[in-house]
Amino acid sequence: MFARVPNPIPARMKGLNRAEICDANFIEFVKGLGPGPGNAPQEQAPVLPGSALDAKGFRELFESQLISRHLDLMARVLRVQNKVFYTIGSSGHEGNAMVARATRHTDPAFLHYRSGGFMAERFRKLPGMDPVMDSALSFAASAEDPASGGRHKVWGSKPLWVLPQTSTIASHLPKALGTAMAIEAGKRLGLQLPVPEDSIAICSFGDASANHATAQTAFNAASWTAYQKLPAPVLYVCEDNGIGISVKTPGGWIAESFRNRPDLDYFFADGLDLAAGYADVQRAVEHCRRTRRPTFLHLRTTRLMGHAGTDFEIEWRALEELCAVEAGDPLLRSAQIAVESGAMGADEVLALYERTRARCFAAAEDADTRPRLTTLKDVVAPLAPYTPDKVRAEATRADYGERRLQVFGGEAALPENLPPRHLAIQINNALHDLFCKYPETLLFGEDVAQKGGVYTVTKGLHKAFGPRRVFNTLLDETTILGMAQGFANMGMLPVPEIQYLAYLHNAIDQLRGEACSLQFFSNDQYRNPMLVRIAGLGYQKGFGGHFHNDNSIAAIRDIPGLVVGCPSRGDDAAMMLRTLAALSKVDGRVCVFLEPIALYMAKDLHEAGDGQWLFPYPAPEQALEPGQGRVYGEGNDDLLVITYGNGVPMALRAARAIEAAQGWKVRVVDLRWLVPLDAAYIAGQARGAKRIIVLDEGRYSAGVGEGVVTALVEAGFGAMPLRRVTGADTYTPLAGAALLVLPGVDDVVAAAAELAGA
Repeated sequence: MFARVPNPIPARMKGLNRAEICDANFIEFVKGLGPGPGNAPQEQAPVLPGSALDAKGFRELFESQLISRHLDLMARVLRVQNKVFYTIGSSGHEGNAMVARATRHTDPAFLHYRSGGFMAERFRKLPGMDPVMDSALSFAASAEDPASGGRHKVWGSKPLWVLPQTSTIASHLPKALGTAMAIEAGKRLGLQLPVPEDSIAICSFGDASANHATAQTAFNAASWTAYQKLPAPVLYVCEDNGIGISVKTPGGWIAESFRNRPDLDYFFADGLDLAAGYADVQRAVEHCRRTRRPTFLHLRTTRLMGHAGTDFEIEWRALEELCAVEAGDPLLRSAQIAVESGAMGADEVLALYERTRARCFAAAEDADTRPRLTTLKDVVAPLAPYTPDKVRAEATRADYGERRLQVFGGEAALPENLPPRHLAIQINNALHDLFCKYPETLLFGEDVAQKGGVYTVTKGLHKAFGPRRVFNTLLDETTILGMAQGFANMGMLPVPEIQYLAYLHNAIDQLRGEACSLQFFSNDQYRNPMLVRIAGLGYQKGFGGHFHNDNSIAAIRDIPGLVVGCPSRGDDAAMMLRTLAALSKVDGRVCVFLEPIALYMAKDLHEAGDGQWLFPYPAPEQALEPGQGRVYGEGNDDLLVITYGNGVPMALRAARAIEAAQGWKVRVVDLRWLVPLDAAYIAGQARGAKRIIVLDEGRYSAGVGEGVVTALVEAGFGAMPLRRVTGADTYTPLAGAALLVLPGVDDVVAAAAELAGA
């Protein structure tokens, strides 16, 4: 082990920026190295006595480190020329190249932004790939960027199984665990996996991110899984540089926090020293692959040149501290190993350094000449793909009849041959159908297995399809949605359940920042096909308060690419589920099925016992078009009521009273599809109507009704007599007081009376 040489030249560098200092430090340091032993070690011999890294491997790792460093230097120089648009660098973290070398290119990798060394080394796994040009295109936001198509600077590669991440703060950890679990689940189910069966999932992050709630969720879920002897081969790589932007991590905190954590196997490796650290990296990787247990690799790193190009550390960090950081530059140690082992001479090191610089700058200049995204259409192209004919064909495909007969118990027991039923039963039947149709379907969440869910909506699925396809999770929505993304990555169709709408808010970033962004940031190379079931909305009787009567869907209305369907009756629910599953399977879409709890068991519409809210089960070849609503009272134009969910039977009850009071013929439109709203459909329904009420059971602010009114106004109906009936801007209280804050039949009738007098 060679001692690190202190930074030799800080005193005369005061007029230079940190990138220039690190650059000059390396050159000066290498010039000061002695001649070395002169005898180059054989390629397969240890680069240093006792090292697990051979000379050939060292040379390649060193080259990867240099590529990563010069990409950083290039970015700092060309950013001021507006040729590069990202300056969060990997300098000081180049030791993560060892993780890439010790793993396979078929091990799915979820990387944080300081992973330049990892990427450069992983590119060696497949011939004909160029890490420098690919990275330069990404830095330049070129439309030819093979990772994101110019939408963001990301580390990503489809052939190398690096799923693009943006500047994530630990939000990628749950889906990395989910991917590891999915590899094992796929094997148990006998499914064809897109990666080898002994693959592991790799996830890197910083020491500051390890404190994030999402990270802690992932670690806990990993330990919870391993505690039950369930395999979860995820390699968590904590790249510990001791600082998060400007907040220092207490010395020893990561080791103290994770060394003795139950069922999360801890390894330490020195990422600043290739010769010393490689054996420990190998041990961690081999342990994870062999034991199939969650493994925590604590990789020592440092951070050079500040958090990003705009971080002037000299303004808040002592010069002596900066000098000490620069003295720990891992490239100084690698150059020292190269020369003193005889693997390379000092002149050869400098020549390689300058060739790599020239290569990176040439690639960047080339990338600057390549096309960039210039139209909105091009920008959003991969965000929300929709192929109507294919989706329709898939949604109405019904070639699984034999399996249905087995599951339901014969022709007479098929749900379409039974009397009309309520919403909960119809959803249950539709889920049985989806499981028959797609052997890769998995349903999981809290209480969904043996119990069949809080409202028995998933009753019988566990018995019919077994615990490998229907299972309970720990009580954590972030983990549930992270698992769903992992299963989707491995080619399955996950149907996670969020037990109540209010619980989603704990985990919303797994949809907003992760699941729905993947198609966009990977240029549709990677997808997260998933169908999330959420029980929610208000009017639940005898049980509730805010967490069980949450009437707000504002949090999911503005997530780009998300599809949200909300049925009000059982037959619609079955047909919508088929369409949502087809959207996931065909176009890779992330879909949410919002199930109104208060309508689960509803049987009657106007009077007790009338049975008017029971409907026949639609045959398997029936489905609904996205955006297609349902109209009650076609041709009635005196008053149009546009609504959804619980508002539909409410509007129909109000319509009877309005017709009696005003003599109007009322048309009620059930939107059914809430995200995205079909503005053309809404406008089409408004044509010919004399008056409009928008009935939104959500809150006054940020509800669906706002989107409906906007669609009407933009279509030219702003001057039409119009009223909006909504809930109040408040949380939902307990018991009967809930009805004071939610709209009711009387509110709709009163709004109609106002329109009559207008």
